[in-house]
Amino acid sequence: MQITGMKSLLLTMCLSLTALVSEAATWTSRVTGSPLQCSVRTAASPLTDAKGRNMTVVYLENLACEKIGQNPVETDVQWLLNQGYQVVEVDYAGHPAAKSPGINMDIIAINDALSGGSFGGASNCSDHRSYILFEGYRLARDVGYFKDDPTVYNWAKTSPYTEGDSLYMDIAYPANASRPVPVVVSFSYSNSCHGNEHQRLYLGYTLAMFDDSFLEGAPAVGMAWAMADHPKYCDWGNGKPVGGANKDYASFEVNPDAAQKVKSAIRTLRGRGEGLNLSGQVGVYGFSRGSDAGSMAVGDKQVADFEQAGLYQELSSAVQVTALGSGVFDFTIIYEDNTSGDEKLETLCPKAWGELRTNRDKWEYNSSVYLVETKASAPVFFFYNHSDAQYYQAQIARFQRRLTAKGVDYEELTDYASGHAVPKDTASLAAMYRFFGKYLQPEAASTDSTTGTQKTVAQGGVLAVPFDLRVISSTRDEITCSFSLSAPADVEFSAYDITGHLLLSSHRTLAAGVQTVKFNTTAMRWPQGVYLLRLTAPGGTQVQRFTIR
Repeated sequence: MQITGMKSLLLTMCLSLTALVSEAATWTSRVTGSPLQCSVRTAASPLTDAKGRNMTVVYLENLACEKIGQNPVETDVQWLLNQGYQVVEVDYAGHPAAKSPGINMDIIAINDALSGGSFGGASNCSDHRSYILFEGYRLARDVGYFKDDPTVYNWAKTSPYTEGDSLYMDIAYPANASRPVPVVVSFSYSNSCHGNEHQRLYLGYTLAMFDDSFLEGAPAVGMAWAMADHPKYCDWGNGKPVGGANKDYASFEVNPDAAQKVKSAIRTLRGRGEGLNLSGQVGVYGFSRGSDAGSMAVGDKQVADFEQAGLYQELSSAVQVTALGSGVFDFTIIYEDNTSGDEKLETLCPKAWGELRTNRDKWEYNSSVYLVETKASAPVFFFYNHSDAQYYQAQIARFQRRLTAKGVDYEELTDYASGHAVPKDTASLAAMYRFFGKYLQPEAASTDSTTGTQKTVAQGGVLAVPFDLRVISSTRDEITCSFSLSAPADVEFSAYDITGHLLLSSHRTLAAGVQTVKFNTTAMRWPQGVYLLRLTAPGGTQVQRFTIR
């Protein structure tokens, strides 16, 4: 009896080390229209933000979409508790409506509640370090992706700022995944800054203010997601470029600083991806200031200043697809639109770069439009409202003309709301996810409405989706690449130099599975330099950068 009692005591003590007493509550879902059971568990050693508020994870369980992470729910919840999160479990009980894009309505409601500090029986929730995760997903928090340059954005309110801070991202990824998944990254439009770090997920602004749910809803269509610190790691008005006056860069980002950070973030996702069950395919989503940043990832132009900085420089910074809301993509046209909204740019750009007519190269260098050189650039899904500032529409039209001229695919979604806002209705979100699925090719999950059973289907039917294209050797005589195909297919290979000239074109009929393909280039006499290899199959396209030395 004494031994049994001691075992019981030890078990109780062990459990108390991982989580405190669970609390139960209900929350009425917008998706199901009914109350859902919620339970709150608090870690024995809680994580708190700088304000002393609980870092919280709202964990959505028993959904009607595919579960990619294969761990039991309790395993992943316990992992979150061990990290120190306050966990709110929300049980959808297999309701057939609990899938994309309807589930995004609940994501919006939960974020709105979290921004106020409470949800589902949990209180004192952090307004900038709380997360919504789907069953099977975990969180890699504060993953460093770049070190700030103190000579560009200089925090100098109280003391000299000589050592740059690191920029970070948070990554939601499937644990023990049934297959690798693509990832969508967004650059926050809420600034983190020296002395006020980790504001990238500030729910009162980034997600709740605009009712933004595209990113956190991505797991319902078979993707992972990441939120990165905005490239301008500095409070408003504290940009201090070398030779410039304070506040010159209060409203916009500058290159090479901004482009370096964006590309380093993408490479970091690839570098860390294998350990997080990521496939290596990357999409970018951006709105407002986040759109300015994300647009730097669209073009295929290779600029040494942009690529030779940051982490994982040996990996590709190319992305497969982007979604861009209202933003600024070509500074050279700010004078062509006479409507209100861009007066700051009309004043600050000449102050920073000199007059346009004598310094056009500098203005273009800072514009993402000019990075689009060939069809190898990423397809873009534009979204905006005509009731938003007029100059945003001029910026998007300019970008679209450039994409058309280069043969790059794009779509647009307009007037889904009013003013400066993101899409949040189910039809608009479905259109955006379809576009991303076309190029990232995640598997989607559908639910049989009669049996309630879950089945997995490939978006668009059976497609020969290309994965993990790598150039494993490249010399003047031979190029060897490896990749995987999800189905047999006729595929096309093309290679370009960095100016966009087509140098090689080849068609092959290949089986499904891992492939190794060689190209004899002895007769082509390619000079030393950087090149792009493009693989196109019925299910998608991948581009890989390689070097001949």
